[in-house]
Amino acid sequence: MKSIWGNRIFLTVFVTDTLENIGIWIRNMALLYYVMETSGNNPTAVSLLTAIELVPILLFSIIGGALADRWNPKRTMMTGNLLSALSVLLIVYLLWHGMWVAVFFATFISAVVSQFSQPSSAKLLKRHIPEEHVGVAVSISQSMSALFLLGGPVIGSFFYEQWGIYPSLIAMAALFLLSTLILSLLPDAATAPEEQNGTLFSEIKAGFAYVKNHPSLRGIALAFACLGLASGLINPLEVFLITERLQLPKESVQWFVALEGLGMLVGGVFASLSVQRLNSRFVITGGLIFFALSIVVEALSVWVVVTASMRFFTGIGMAFLEIVIGMRMIKFVDEAYVGRVNGTITPLLVGLMMIGSFAAGPLMQMTSLISVFVIAGAIVLVAAWGCSRIPWETASDAPALESKEAARSADSLPVHE
Repeated sequence: MKSIWGNRIFLTVFVTDTLENIGIWIRNMALLYYVMETSGNNPTAVSLLTAIELVPILLFSIIGGALADRWNPKRTMMTGNLLSALSVLLIVYLLWHGMWVAVFFATFISAVVSQFSQPSSAKLLKRHIPEEHVGVAVSISQSMSALFLLGGPVIGSFFYEQWGIYPSLIAMAALFLLSTLILSLLPDAATAPEEQNGTLFSEIKAGFAYVKNHPSLRGIALAFACLGLASGLINPLEVFLITERLQLPKESVQWFVALEGLGMLVGGVFASLSVQRLNSRFVITGGLIFFALSIVVEALSVWVVVTASMRFFTGIGMAFLEIVIGMRMIKFVDEAYVGRVNGTITPLLVGLMMIGSFAAGPLMQMTSLISVFVIAGAIVLVAAWGCSRIPWETASDAPALESKEAARSADSLPVHE
């Protein structure tokens, strides 16, 4: 653990990620409250904020991942932060002149920019962190995400309640500018020649071929697709578990979300202590099976203690699942393909989550609340069955297999060996 904190690259990325997370939560909560107040609690306006955050992932993640593989990761991250800060300052100016709908533009720009900067961050970790420290680095990153899931809304709400929309947005821009300055301390490594060959379309095609010919990546893609569809089905309906099954007020849903976040934080800590000994097949398959069962148990439960316990342990299981998947993505994916692999797999999660969200309400009306949750659990079990049959490669033979097969399937494009 001490060794990873002594790594200047990791420490720099960790500090900048922390600043950016604080800024993002300040922005998210400020815009949410502002839109609700300005629109008169219009549900369409509020839901549009969420849609605008998801749509760019579908539209730009594949292109963003391919370009991130081409571009210098340090410069890409710095440019992304600058664009995010400038877009928010532009929104402040437009809001000052009464154009409140400009908040949607700010959200869209930030979501688009993140599709370029996130893969670049993964490339930096891949390039500069020793293989034996990757698991701990991913565990720390996941734990921080869980911590912000718990504390982010509190921080954002505090800023908005104390100072209002303008200081909140300016604070977010300042944090992103400070993050840019810190990123400038990173070494300015040149982009590898292998990352600059071929047309953009051919490189995107190579990314698809890379995932297709890598069994463990196919398993991760299957898991993401099923998790996205199942999550889309249950997320909009979770409030009905609280009101109909547990007979609690709808506001109580926040405490169950917090319990899951706490579980993810605890799971991240335990995973960081044992990450080197974790078996990928067991954790991924077992985690998916447990998640499927927890979905059904929560739907059937009429006891607060049972539902709360399942939500907490689900958070722990999901933390282990995310850490193992993240570790494999960094350790076993060739650096030249990090962005494209991310851009190929992520849209599966988001796209199917959106499809599930649209289908959840009508499906509940046609069947029942419990039926929808049982269907979602069955979908996750399909992912567990598929992952159990995948021959997860070892670290020693995976890179060679990946590079050779991806090259053959992508019109013999140059591949980073």
